[in-house]
Amino acid sequence: MPIYLVGIDEVGRGPLAGPITLCALCVKNDFDFVNFAGIKDSKKLSPQKREEWFEKISKLCTDGQVSFALSSVDADEIDSMGLTHCIKKAIRNILSELKLDPQKTEVRLDGSLYAPKEFIFQKTIIKGDEKEPVISAASIVAKVTRDKMMVKFAEKYPEYGFEKHKGYGTPMHQKAIRAYGLTPIHRRSFIKN
Repeated sequence: MPIYLVGIDEVGRGPLAGPITLCALCVKNDFDFVNFAGIKDSKKLSPQKREEWFEKISKLCTDGQVSFALSSVDADEIDSMGLTHCIKKAIRNILSELKLDPQKTEVRLDGSLYAPKEFIFQKTIIKGDEKEPVISAASIVAKVTRDKMMVKFAEKYPEYGFEKHKGYGTPMHQKAIRAYGLTPIHRRSFIKN
C-alpha cells in the first residue's frame, strides 16, 4: 500500500528557446486535499493566480506537508540528446531527489510521461494536469519556475522578448530570430528555417 503520492508534469516541451522543466510534487497519503481546493492546470491560470498557488504550495512545503523536486534540461542537451531522452532523465532526477521508496510510492504522471519501471504503482493520465490536483500542483511549480528563468534570460537577451512569450514561437519571437539570429538558449533542432 503506497504511503506517498507523487504528481509529475512538465512545462516547456514546445518552445524554440529555453529549458524543459519537470516537477515531481509529493504528498503523504493522509494529505488533506482541501489545501488544493480549486487548483487548476497551470495553463488555465493567470500568471497572478499561478504565483498565488506557488506561494501557497511553498508554504505547505515549509510546513512539511508537501515536498517537490525540479529538473530543467537546457537547449544544448535537448538538441544533442532529443526531448524524449531529456524528459526521462529529468524524471529519474526528480524522483531520486525526493528519496522515495518505489514500493511505497504511487506516481501519477501527466499526458505521455512515464516513471522508471521500479515505480510499480504508476499511472499516466491524459489531461492529468486538469484531473489530478497533485499533478496540477506540480504543473504550477514547474511553470512558475521556468517562467522566472525565461524572465532572467530576457535581461541577458533583451531584444527577444523572452519575458513575454517565454521562448514559444510567437510571431514576435520569430521576427527577433530573423533580425538577431539565435542565442545559446535557442533549441537549434526546433528551428528549421
